[in-house]
Amino acid sequence: MKKPKLYERTRWRFALIIIALIVVATSILYTNTVVYQLKLDEEKRVKLWFDAQKAMFNATPEEVEFCNFELYFSIMERNSDIPIILTDEHYRIMDVMNYEDKDAIKDTAYFNKEIAYLKKHQKPLVIEDDVIKNYLFYRQSTLITSLEWFPYFQFALLGVLLMLSYFTFSFNRQAEQERVWVGMAKETAHQLGTPLTSLMGWIQNINMMYPDDEDLLMIAEEMNTDVELLKLVADRFSKIGAVPKLEPINVYDNLNKHLQYVQQRASRKITFDFPDPTKHAALMVNINPLLFDWVVENLLKNALDALEGKGQIEARVIDGEYFVHIDISDTGKGIPKRSFKSVFQPGYSTKKRGWGLGLSLCKRIVEKYHNGKIFVLKSTEGKGTTFRIQLPQIK
Repeated sequence: MKKPKLYERTRWRFALIIIALIVVATSILYTNTVVYQLKLDEEKRVKLWFDAQKAMFNATPEEVEFCNFELYFSIMERNSDIPIILTDEHYRIMDVMNYEDKDAIKDTAYFNKEIAYLKKHQKPLVIEDDVIKNYLFYRQSTLITSLEWFPYFQFALLGVLLMLSYFTFSFNRQAEQERVWVGMAKETAHQLGTPLTSLMGWIQNINMMYPDDEDLLMIAEEMNTDVELLKLVADRFSKIGAVPKLEPINVYDNLNKHLQYVQQRASRKITFDFPDPTKHAALMVNINPLLFDWVVENLLKNALDALEGKGQIEARVIDGEYFVHIDISDTGKGIPKRSFKSVFQPGYSTKKRGWGLGLSLCKRIVEKYHNGKIFVLKSTEGKGTTFRIQLPQIK
């Protein structure tokens, strides 16, 4: 079976991230251009306000008597958004414009801090004559400050939307996969039911019609063994999607059962190293034997395939504080590190035969029905692989 593209979904994620970054970068660039133009405009307005203030401040008695200052007052009154602080030469506040609470000038602690900040970040405009010197400080308007922060707010909002979209898509895809899995499993169990019933009937007929034919009865007995195996497979498929009943099982006894089964069917050049149940105290876990046996069988079958007729299969049980760890290792061809997670994806297979569903089913059975975990603990190409099953321990 052809390998699936390992990085297909990753490429889509990167594509979405790159598109989002392009959108945000374009927004930041455009906003910064607008902000720069607005800053220049505000500087001109402040300079105009400053010139009007300076003209009134430096007016001679004759100019005061005959000059119309209405234009100057109009220029000064038009500034309704740029915060301005006017101080004397000792930086004592004389006037404040466009701050939220102008009455705070009575308690100058806030504005003294404001002036100290502005002195560090800008050179004040100076209004002076031969006797008096005043300083003019100003901040950019709230409009420009808002525009400066807008791209970052947009970026955060876009990030939240992308995350929500991704999680929604993942949830829907997972739910769809769940329906497909359950539907396929139920249909498989249903399709197996009809020929199984027919085979069981034929076996009964052989036993009844030819009670003295030993050769035929032996064939019927072997056929019945295979039928029982098919019934077990059908029963397993029928339980996919249903809530399985768990029961306490000794891990060592369970592994020994699988050892006895697989050892008789494996090549004589393959050795097995499994824990002896008689030498260990019982270690109990809650499992559904029908489904969990499927997991162990798949791991052992994959190990046999990886060995290609020669090598060793080892099982180890680790008694953790809260979990029981079951490690199944082989000395086969190994798995590339980049494929540690991909091996559990539906369709992944390095074999010419099969659907690539075995490990995917194992993962679903362990994690969904037994509240455990299954993963590749370690693997080296050419040296072997270790799978770990982690199950909650019964105390």
